[in-house]
Amino acid sequence: MKRYFAALATRLGTIPEASHPGFTQDRGHRNIRSQEDTRMAQTPFIRRDTNAWRLQVWISFGLSVTLCGSGLAWLPGQDLDRAFMVMGYVFCLSTAFALAKFIRDNQDRQVDTPMWRLVVWCGFALAMGLTGWGLWRMEIQPVWKAYLGVCWLYLISNVFTLAKMLRDAHDADMLEARMQGRREAAAQADAAAQ
Repeated sequence: MKRYFAALATRLGTIPEASHPGFTQDRGHRNIRSQEDTRMAQTPFIRRDTNAWRLQVWISFGLSVTLCGSGLAWLPGQDLDRAFMVMGYVFCLSTAFALAKFIRDNQDRQVDTPMWRLVVWCGFALAMGLTGWGLWRMEIQPVWKAYLGVCWLYLISNVFTLAKMLRDAHDADMLEARMQGRREAAAQADAAAQ
């Protein structure tokens, strides 16, 4: 299919045959890739986050947890309301991590059962709904409600960012280990052939 589109583009004049990158002409005037280009195409590119990004994500997550914790610790009102809000924030935190993992696990193909999908999505919706309802019905000043609401949403967004960063690092480590294993197996096969 790629050859068809390359030939079509060449015929239409959009890609001059002689200047097409990665191709050389052999004696039969066919376009072929150079060996180095072929090797580069077969080696997957491993993308890793920078140290600055990792530091920023961890600092942001720590800051959101600290802001939520301090807001809940000095929250005016009844002890039962404070306890409900602490449970709601922890419930939201755990269900957000579970949802991030569920979505990432099923991005290529469905690996989890429909019942687990229902549990994950309903758990997250229930946690967010109950926490929002608890915050809305509390008899505190609107300034406190706004502060706790912003901290809560900041925490949830940081959970998804942190979960993605950790999963990306795990996937990159796994790919690197697979590539290293293939290189070692190829080296052993070459040594055995000689």
